[in-house]
Amino acid sequence: MKIAMLAINNVFDTGLAAVLDTLATANELSALESFPVPRFECVMVGVRETVHTSLGLSVPVQPPGAMRQPDWVIVPALGTKMPEPLLQVLDERESIDAAEQLRTWHADGARIGAACIGTFLLAESGLLHGHEATTAWWLGPLFRQRYPEVRLDERRMLVPSGDVITAGAAMGHLELALWLVRQTSPALADMVARYLLVDTRPSQAPYMIPMHLANADPLVQHFERWARNRLHQGFSLEVAADALHVSKRTLQRRMEAVLGKSPLSYFQDLRVERAVHLLRTSRKDMEAIATEVGYADGVTLRTLLRRRLGRGVRELRSFADS
Repeated sequence: MKIAMLAINNVFDTGLAAVLDTLATANELSALESFPVPRFECVMVGVRETVHTSLGLSVPVQPPGAMRQPDWVIVPALGTKMPEPLLQVLDERESIDAAEQLRTWHADGARIGAACIGTFLLAESGLLHGHEATTAWWLGPLFRQRYPEVRLDERRMLVPSGDVITAGAAMGHLELALWLVRQTSPALADMVARYLLVDTRPSQAPYMIPMHLANADPLVQHFERWARNRLHQGFSLEVAADALHVSKRTLQRRMEAVLGKSPLSYFQDLRVERAVHLLRTSRKDMEAIATEVGYADGVTLRTLLRRRLGRGVRELRSFADS
């Protein structure tokens, strides 16, 4: 399988290395265990002659024409993590040229994958239009605002959609690389994961910080502050809108536009965040925690935690004890 790794200046060191190391490990184990799968032929490609990582390391790259049509193109993340500098990078000539190269490869039949902030570069190319996607969770509001034609779900770690695939933040690069290996051999992917001590993360939800997401918009931020003081009470959209001096429709539409979820859903996120904090920092039983975050009983809260985070109470508490 021919894979082009498209790197531009300020590429995220860990993400780049994670993909390369995973595929190299797959090649080694495949040869060692005689797996009947093709080798992963990885070539570093750049639209400029010189590429440096975010930590200043020099990356040897070849021009796009040096590799015969790749089967896959992988776009690792940029080292720029916050919205304002990221937008500046996306407007630079190198990013524009990289997006154009992605369109060229795709038109010739290549499939495209991107992880973490690399998903922004893929979205800039227009190749995510109409597709489902994920991205670095804290940049969900910016992604949703800049690319409204993409069906974003930043809770998911990995989102295959047609001939493109996106992965979540940071270690989402590992998930993406393992997914590529799994397409050729699930058994080989499992062995690679064991060698690299990788546990699959189907969701970014356990890592998301609701307050960071709320900071993307003043009204959402005000709602977050108001809601935190009422987690033990029932939720009412009318009461929330009155407290924030806006209409119910305005609050609903703003939350959907910024976070992709309703005020009630975000209110539940805050309840889950508080419940997890109490599970990890106190010895309160589930009934007491449920009461503190506004649920009638511990059973309801257990079900919500499992549905939202994919983890049970025992797993959440064992994290604190480890």
